[in-house]
Amino acid sequence: MQKIPLTILNGFLGAGKTTLLKSLLIQAHKQQLAVCVIVNDMSELDVDGVLIANTEIVNASKHNFITLSADNISSRSGIEKLHAALTPLIITHRPDLILLETSGSSHPLPLIRYFRDHPDVQLNGFLSLVDSVMLNDDYQQGETLITRFQANLQRGERRIENLLAEQIMFCSHLLLTKNDRLPSSSITRIAQAIHPLNPYVAVMAVSRGNLSLSELMAMPSYDFGRIAQLIEELADEVDATDPGAWHMTSEVIHDDRPFHPQRLWDTCHHFMGAGIYRSKGFFWLPTRDDLALLWNQATGSISLEFISYWKAGILNHRDSPLTAEERAAVEQAVAKMPGRFGDRRCSLTVIGEPDEVKAFSAALKRCFLNEEEIAWWQSGGEFADPWPQRVARVTA
Repeated sequence: MQKIPLTILNGFLGAGKTTLLKSLLIQAHKQQLAVCVIVNDMSELDVDGVLIANTEIVNASKHNFITLSADNISSRSGIEKLHAALTPLIITHRPDLILLETSGSSHPLPLIRYFRDHPDVQLNGFLSLVDSVMLNDDYQQGETLITRFQANLQRGERRIENLLAEQIMFCSHLLLTKNDRLPSSSITRIAQAIHPLNPYVAVMAVSRGNLSLSELMAMPSYDFGRIAQLIEELADEVDATDPGAWHMTSEVIHDDRPFHPQRLWDTCHHFMGAGIYRSKGFFWLPTRDDLALLWNQATGSISLEFISYWKAGILNHRDSPLTAEERAAVEQAVAKMPGRFGDRRCSLTVIGEPDEVKAFSAALKRCFLNEEEIAWWQSGGEFADPWPQRVARVTA
């Protein structure tokens, strides 16, 4: 039986893997291709899995979507979970394509070694997504990445630069993301700076996940022979590696209270250092208490995205189009929610260097409204809100 093609979307935290995955799924849906998806998140808060499931193109009920959270898919336990999840998926479906999105802390080697020997799956592309803004800001347009990587090797250390460099070294296709935020001259310099890590692959600039699915489907099978020596050289080091070895940790914040808009703004400008690699999740503000918002931070940039309306917020709309029966159903659903504010709540994960994650998480927790502020808000009080109010619609 012909093997099922599988493409891996790998890359550091916040590089744009989920954005690319959503774009590919939409294209597959329009072309009526059968696609199965596996998403991995090192945090117990599976934000990416929720976002992909909300597309309704794939979900668990259709048996074509699997999420593996609270583990690194490149660890021994992660590979075991991947194998356990992939086996029934292959038996149940014979999809045209399987897309695997790894967590940002995942190393390519264990995954490549696993799929090299897989009897039913053919690895057709290992895409490494690289955040061009991060390389521009933190690595002098990418020029210091290799020198830092070499310095770590000389000291016998394995740090973030090792992971970034080795994600590039193992890839079959190198994608520079967020290129729309930088001048073309900077993108060219970044590509030239990192290309020596893997001179056998072309560097493609991709913005907002705009990669053609037909181009992805035409990718040849992965050349395992090219990286055979690299696997041998790094096997012992990588097998002993977990996210902690990258000096990386994650912390999850849950609270039913909204953030104070001004305190949240000030905290992001004063406490979010270079050691906060990624923070993401869902939250709400008292100044727009009907909106379920997505918090999406990578390196030094933060974006807020409108996801949907909270049920509890809809009930407060005076011009709501709900019928009496629909309103009663929503009221019943909200009444069953465990929080004080119906279905409204904040759930965020913060990933980065341990000391900075601890400090930033503590600062975020101080941003929640206290009881006096909640009483003020519920009595009609208002808060200053410096966050952007304008909504921009992004289309492919």
